[in-house]
Amino acid sequence: MNRTLIFAVLCAVWSSGGQFAGAEAPTRPNILYIVCDDLGWSDVGWHQGFAKTPVLDRLVSQGVELDQHYVQPVCTPTRTALMSGRYPGRFGPQALVPNNLRAMPIDTTTLASALKSLGYSTYQSGKWHLGSKPEWGPNAFGFDHGYGTLTGAADPWTHRYRKGSPYVDTWHRDGNLFHEEGNATELVAAEAVRRIEEKRTPWFMYVPFHAVHTPVDAPEEFKKLYDGVRFHEDDAKHDSRLRMAAMVSQVDAKVGQFLEAIQRTGQRDNTLVIFHSDNGGIESLKNGYDGKVGDSPLNSENDPLRGQKAQLYEGGTRVCALAYWPGKLAPRKHRGIMHCVDWFPTIAEIVGIQPASDLRWDGVSQWAALQGRTEPDAGRVIYIASSGGQSVRQGDWKLIVRRQSKPELYNIAADPYETTDLATAEPNRMNKLQALLMAERAKDQKDLPADLVGLPK
Repeated sequence: MNRTLIFAVLCAVWSSGGQFAGAEAPTRPNILYIVCDDLGWSDVGWHQGFAKTPVLDRLVSQGVELDQHYVQPVCTPTRTALMSGRYPGRFGPQALVPNNLRAMPIDTTTLASALKSLGYSTYQSGKWHLGSKPEWGPNAFGFDHGYGTLTGAADPWTHRYRKGSPYVDTWHRDGNLFHEEGNATELVAAEAVRRIEEKRTPWFMYVPFHAVHTPVDAPEEFKKLYDGVRFHEDDAKHDSRLRMAAMVSQVDAKVGQFLEAIQRTGQRDNTLVIFHSDNGGIESLKNGYDGKVGDSPLNSENDPLRGQKAQLYEGGTRVCALAYWPGKLAPRKHRGIMHCVDWFPTIAEIVGIQPASDLRWDGVSQWAALQGRTEPDAGRVIYIASSGGQSVRQGDWKLIVRRQSKPELYNIAADPYETTDLATAEPNRMNKLQALLMAERAKDQKDLPADLVGLPK
């Protein structure tokens, strides 16, 4: 696609004040952006997983299944990437780990602030995890309204974070902390439905669920969906997997409520729906949060992918994902490589945002590829950094470099489950990918921003 011609038609330009302006674009859809937390590759029905997900299964069959959609291996970095269009390391080490510090500078142009400047009503409901002080919340980064927790996780019943943390209570509305009874997933979904029903077109509704992050639990009605199912002979593991399955099904049901509200209010054909997990699932874990939910000795599944959350293998960074827009995206499985950092540039192309100044996006618009009008870019480099190492993928090849271990090289097309390390057999390929990795690492900010030094993490 000729981007110059596209943007000429859309007539969207930056004003000198750093805001978006321009004539009305031909297409300004509502955007429902849903992020599930710690959802494993094999937790869902369409990957033949253990949980019942009829709504998401139907969306996959009617939309675009994103088969190679990558994210960061943990939560704060993924959210930084999708909001900024940049790899999280560009903002400093605090953005590469789950953190209560502010991930990005307050003046960062985000997907929300860009859409707001085009006249969008912008809403967030759920988990923020880009800064746990109220002044670092959604309202500071382009959202008209924010709701949920500022921290990265919370008990689904008490809404509280870890005991002893200065951020133990961050349930808020627009930065004002308060106490509210109810299940967190239900409350977050109800807020999103209410905003959808307002029909303040166009709107951007960002729903980062706490689910299915630990503490893992859901109301009884979702556990009853698995009456008669025995997940494991050990009672504790059975109960753990039952809670996980119920929580996945609860998220699925809430997505169904969103779609019903969109349909009922006549907004179906003008709403783009995006869904993905923030990282791979974690297979077992203790519950360290303030509440009464038990541990999770049998939790998520990423099979047949290797690895899990916090790891650079496919099971940590390749996630369940889809895009759905009736009449605009034909049903298909998209096998091209993309990263959540691409969503800001992709949405920018759809709605007619053209930056006059360089936002230093690492992401690339995938709109033509999602529509099936172009082939995937074989030369595209996907760079994933974490506190413990980095990976880089170009075409079929993926390099993993970690501290105190030898680099690993895999051909993902031939070996998607990363069973055969080809580092020794492919020295030229190793050298090429290592050079690409070093070039990306050089763009990262190594030091913590000065104003964050000494603050509790």
